[in-house]
Amino acid sequence: MMETVRLKPGREKSALQHHPWLFSGAVAGITAPPANGDTVQVTDSRGGFLGYAAWSEASQLRLRFWSFAEDVPPDGHFFRDRLERAWRLRLALGLPERSSAWRLVHAEADGLPGVVIDCYERFAVIQLSSAGAEFQKEKILAGLLALRDWEGVYERSDLEIRTREGLAERCGVLVGAEPPELVEIHEDDRKFLVDIRHGHKTGFYCDQRDNRALVQRLAAGKSVLNLFSYTGGFGVAAALGGARSVVNVDSSRPALELAERNFARNGLSEACRTQVEADCFSFLRRCRGEKRHFDLIVLDPPKLADSKQALTRGARAYKDAALQSFHLLNPGGMLFTFSCSGWMKRELFAKVMADAALDAHCDAAAVLELNQAPDHPVPCAFPEARYLKGQLLMKR
Repeated sequence: MMETVRLKPGREKSALQHHPWLFSGAVAGITAPPANGDTVQVTDSRGGFLGYAAWSEASQLRLRFWSFAEDVPPDGHFFRDRLERAWRLRLALGLPERSSAWRLVHAEADGLPGVVIDCYERFAVIQLSSAGAEFQKEKILAGLLALRDWEGVYERSDLEIRTREGLAERCGVLVGAEPPELVEIHEDDRKFLVDIRHGHKTGFYCDQRDNRALVQRLAAGKSVLNLFSYTGGFGVAAALGGARSVVNVDSSRPALELAERNFARNGLSEACRTQVEADCFSFLRRCRGEKRHFDLIVLDPPKLADSKQALTRGARAYKDAALQSFHLLNPGGMLFTFSCSGWMKRELFAKVMADAALDAHCDAAAVLELNQAPDHPVPCAFPEARYLKGQLLMKR
C-alpha cells in the first residue's frame, strides 16, 4: 500500500503549478516511513490529492514528483510512456539524423526526475542521481529497451550528489556489450571520439551542439583560443570552419591527447592547432604579459558555482576569466562565454560579463544569448532546467 505525505498549510502552491520538487520543510507528516526512493501519494494539508512523488529520506529535497494526475501512477506503463514521449520529441527535432550523440532524457524536463540518458551511436548511457530514479531503475531500463535494439546500455551513476540521496556511486554495463574504449560519433560534419566509461558527464557535452555549429560558421580566417577545451569540441568546429589557427588549453593531458585525435579524425592539418596543458586562468595572464591577441575566444569553464554558498566566489571567477579574455581580443574580436551552473542565473551572468568589459576598459556589445541544445528542453513549470547560459560578445 502506498504511503501518504501530507503537506503543511500553504505549502502546496508549487505542486499545484506542477513544479517537480518539494523540500523537507514542506512536509507535515507521513502515514508510515517508506523505503528510500519509494513512491508516495502527496496531499495538501486538508487531504486533497496533489500527485505521486519519490520519497528521499536522506535529502533536503524530500519529494520529486513523477505525476500530478491521480489516474497516472508511476507504474511500468508510466515509464514506457515517458520514454516514448521523449523519443518522439528527439525525432521531431531531427535527431538522430543530425547527430549520433544526443540526449534522450533530460531528467525533470522529460518528466523523469533524477534520470539522464544520453545516446552515442547504438549505446545508451544512463545516469541516476536521485533515490526515486534508483528505486525505479528496472522499470526505466525496461522502457529504454523497448525503444530500439541497443548494442549496450552503460550506467554512469558516478555522481557525488548520490551520497546526499543515501546512494553509492555506480558504473558498469546494465545490458548488452560494454562500450569500446572510444566511440566515434558525428555531429553535423564534425566527428568526435567519446570516452563513455571515463569521460566527463556521460562522455561528451551534447548540450553545446548548436554553439559549436555557430563557432564553426564564424571562425573563418580567425585566430582562435579555446579555453577549458576538454576534448577539443569548439576547437575542431573552429578549424573546420576555416580558422587560421586554434589553441586548445586544458589542465588535463588525457583530454588534450583525445583532442589531438579528434583533430586528426576530422582531417585537419597539424599546422593549424596547438594543444596547451595549463591552468586556464594562469594561461590568460601569461598571454596578456606576452601581448598575445586572438580574434575569437571560447570560454567554457566547468561549473564554477556549484552551490548557493559558492555563487559569489564563482561570479568572481567568471568575471576574472572574461576580463582577461577581453584584454586578449583584437578589435572586432568575439568572445563566446558560458556558465553551466544552475545557481548562476542569466541576468547575473550578463551583469558579470558587463562588469568584466567595463573593468577591462573594453567597448563590448552583447550580440547573442546562447543556450543549451533543444534536446535539453526547459519546462515552463521548471525553469531550473535551463542550466546552460552564454553570450556572444563583440569587442568594438
